[in-house]
Amino acid sequence: MILAALTALAIVAQDDTALRAAPRDSAQQQAQLWQGDTLEVRGERLGFLQVWDHQRERGGWVRAPQVRSLEFDEDQAPELLAVLSFLRDAPGQEALGIAYAAAYLRAAPAADIDAEPFDALGSMAERLARRASGKQLKADEARTAAHLDVTRRYGVAWTQFEREDGRIQLCYDGDAFRRVLTLPAAPAQRARAVLALTRHDCIDPATAPLARVQLDQWRADLLDRVDLAELDGPTKNRVRLRRAGVWSALAYAHARRADGANTAAAAEVRALEALAGVDRTQLPEEDQRAYTEAAVRVGASRWAMEPASPPAAGKLAITTVAGQPGETCVLLTGPKNDAQNPLLRRCTYGRVWNASARADAGGKALALAVQPLDTWLELWVFTQQDGAWNVQVLPPAATEPGVGYVEFAGWVPGGKQMLAAREARVDGRWTRSYELVSLATLATERSAAEPAHLSSFYRWQSADWKQRTVSLRH
Repeated sequence: MILAALTALAIVAQDDTALRAAPRDSAQQQAQLWQGDTLEVRGERLGFLQVWDHQRERGGWVRAPQVRSLEFDEDQAPELLAVLSFLRDAPGQEALGIAYAAAYLRAAPAADIDAEPFDALGSMAERLARRASGKQLKADEARTAAHLDVTRRYGVAWTQFEREDGRIQLCYDGDAFRRVLTLPAAPAQRARAVLALTRHDCIDPATAPLARVQLDQWRADLLDRVDLAELDGPTKNRVRLRRAGVWSALAYAHARRADGANTAAAAEVRALEALAGVDRTQLPEEDQRAYTEAAVRVGASRWAMEPASPPAAGKLAITTVAGQPGETCVLLTGPKNDAQNPLLRRCTYGRVWNASARADAGGKALALAVQPLDTWLELWVFTQQDGAWNVQVLPPAATEPGVGYVEFAGWVPGGKQMLAAREARVDGRWTRSYELVSLATLATERSAAEPAHLSSFYRWQSADWKQRTVSLRH
C-alpha cells in the first residue's frame, strides 16, 4: 500500500462518523466520531482517509466525504469565515461551526480579526447551551452531550446549576461575547453580546446576596451602554425588556437595605420606563414570552416606588419592626391595639411593602404585599374569625417560588370575599387570572382571563389597583 506523503488536519462534518480499522465499510469500527472532531490526516486509499485521532489516541480510516480538509493558511481564512458565517445560523451544527471558528482564528492574521468570528462562536455556543438545557429525546441528549464534549476541546467553557424545577441549567460562560465588546463591532453584534451576558436564567440561584447585587449592577451598567438609536426595532425591544428585568431586581435589592428606599424607587422607575418603552408592534412572536417575563418581574417589585405612609390612627393598619438579624416583623394594629399590644405579630425574611397595606371598610380584614424573592410577590391576608386574628399567605401560584406576583385588587361588600390578580410561570407556561377569593380559606371561587369576564371583578375592582398594576397591559 502506498500512502500519500501529507500531513494535514480535517474536521468531521457528520455525526455518527465511523472510525474503522481498514479502508472499507465492513471493517471493525474503532470509535464513533461527531461533527467538529479534529483529525490528523496521514494518508488516503479507496475513498477513505487514514487519520489519527489525538483526543482518543487511536488511528483508523474514515470515508473522505464525511470530513472537511483544512489548511491553516492566510489565503484560506476568508473561505473559513464564509463557512463559519453560514453555520452560525444553522441549528444542530453548533459543534461543526465552533470547529470552523477555531480554524479561522488560527489561520487569519491577528490584525484582520474583528468581532465577527467571536459573535458567531458565542451565538453557536449559547444556542447549544439552550438546547442542552431544554427537554430532549434520549437520542438527542446523547448527541448534544457529544457536541458539548467536542466543543470543550476547543476551549469553550460552560457553567451549570440546578433550576427550581429540578432540571440542570447549562450556560455558556460568555468569553467570546466579552471579546466582542473589546473589538471593532457592529451595533447589532454588541447588542447580541450584551443580551447574552445579561441573561436572567444564567444566574445561579445559590449566588450570595452581595455578589448578586454586584452582578445585577454590572448587568445594568452593561445594558445602559447599548445605544438604542443604532438598533432595529426588535433588538431595541429586547434590550428594553432585559433592562426592565434587571432594574426590577435592583429595586428589590436596594429596598432590602435600611437606607435604600430612594435608590429602590429610582430603580423601579427605570424598570417601568424600560417596559413602557417597548414597541409592541415591533415585538416578534418569539419575544412574546420575554415581554411577559419582563412585565411579571416589574410587577413583583412595583411597590418599591410607592412611599410608605404612617398608619392611620384608629384604623386597622400594620407597623413593621426589626426581628432577628435579617427579619422584619409585621404588627397588626387597630383602634384599641397599638404596636405595643398588637392584634397579631408575624415575621419574615422577605421585603414587607408597607405602602401596599389595604384594610376593608369594616376593619375585619387587611391585605399586605410581601416579597420574599426579587421575582416573587406574595399576598398576606389578615382576617378576624371568631374574635381571633390570623394571617394566611396567598402565593402567585401553587408551585415552588419562581417568577410571579399576586396583587390585591379590591374588597367585595359583605366582608367574605376579595379580588386578586395573579400572574406566574407554571411548568414553563405563563398564566394570568383575575379571581374572586374567599377570605375564610383563600380558595378561588371564580376566575377569568380578563377582568371584564368576571362580574364581581368588573364591579368591585379598586381604582387604586387599576391605576398601578402591570397586569392590564395590552
